[in-house]
Amino acid sequence: MGHVPAAPLPIQLPTNGFGQAAADGPSISQVTKSVKEMAALSCDYNISIDELARMRIYWQKDQQMVLSIISGQVEVWPEYKNRTFPDIINNLSLMILALRLSDKGTYTCVVQKNENGSFRREHLTSVTLSIRADFPVPSITDIGHPAPNVKRIRCSASGGFPEPRLAWMEDGEELNAVNTTVDQDLDTELYSVSSELDFNVTNNHSIVCLIKYGELSVSQIFPWSKPKQEPPVDQLPFWVIIPVSGALVLTAVVLYCLACSKYSIYHRDLCSISTSLRFKPLLLLVATLSKL
Repeated sequence: MGHVPAAPLPIQLPTNGFGQAAADGPSISQVTKSVKEMAALSCDYNISIDELARMRIYWQKDQQMVLSIISGQVEVWPEYKNRTFPDIINNLSLMILALRLSDKGTYTCVVQKNENGSFRREHLTSVTLSIRADFPVPSITDIGHPAPNVKRIRCSASGGFPEPRLAWMEDGEELNAVNTTVDQDLDTELYSVSSELDFNVTNNHSIVCLIKYGELSVSQIFPWSKPKQEPPVDQLPFWVIIPVSGALVLTAVVLYCLACSKYSIYHRDLCSISTSLRFKPLLLLVATLSKL
């Protein structure tokens, strides 16, 4: 087997003295993606699989190596392993999975071709990758009542960049928040923000949770309608309830006796006994209540 040459140091690109590409430098295209998405950075150069043995392809970012293809062998540098690979049949594109904020920058593709035993530059192009990390629409949750007629709500959102500022607004004025926190994940560099607000539940409200980050912003509205008061239930005083109850009991006794009068003497006697037994407790109750 032939010797596989080691990958060279990052290729120094021609500049105009200010760190920018010179006129004879690579053409630059723009790609914008969001965090966790996949990016396809095109080298804008097509070759066949058979040609790979005579070619060297390098992808580098800001003068740091990312990936190389030498004699058909692919090597990925540690920071990009397990999430970066070349798409050889699609313009030698550099594919980056699960994008991070740290992936933003300018990527350069260099193609070298073996001619008469030496390699010379065949193609050069650059792609500037911009990474966005947008905050989602914040969520607002009810977290209880810290005091009578006072409700506390919390607004939160995570996964955005740059550092956010959260404000509670109502009728164009900023409200006084409590327990506002802003945290940054050291690995992903993404931010989380959370804040709480107390408000009086006896009034109507239309409260806005506003999160600003850079030149962008997201918001969520929390509407609140004060509880409807139920009309008071009219209750009869105790001194009215007693006579009314007594009258109802006496009316029932009279009606029962009238019904009994239609029977024979024998039945009327039984009816009188039955009436006495049935209504005696009620009559005693009425008499007792009337003395109160």
